[in-house]
Amino acid sequence: MSEKKTEMSFEQALSRLEQIVKALEGGNVPLEDLIKLFDEGTSLVKLCTEKLDKAEEKVRLLQMKDGVLTEEEFGAQ
Repeated sequence: MSEKKTEMSFEQALSRLEQIVKALEGGNVPLEDLIKLFDEGTSLVKLCTEKLDKAEEKVRLLQMKDGVLTEEEFGAQ
């Protein structure tokens, strides 16, 4: 993969993870390649988690409280 993982979009990382899972489920992967795929998958999961965390920080809930529009962090309820 020529593209740096940090430059991958969430969708690209997820797609690559799906490819890795299919390869691992196929059962025809030599042990050395299996370990490499597992390591790559682990770093992709971390990347996806970081991207989701950043997106969650940006999401705000707008609510009406006593006729006033207020903003609060997602998940703060």
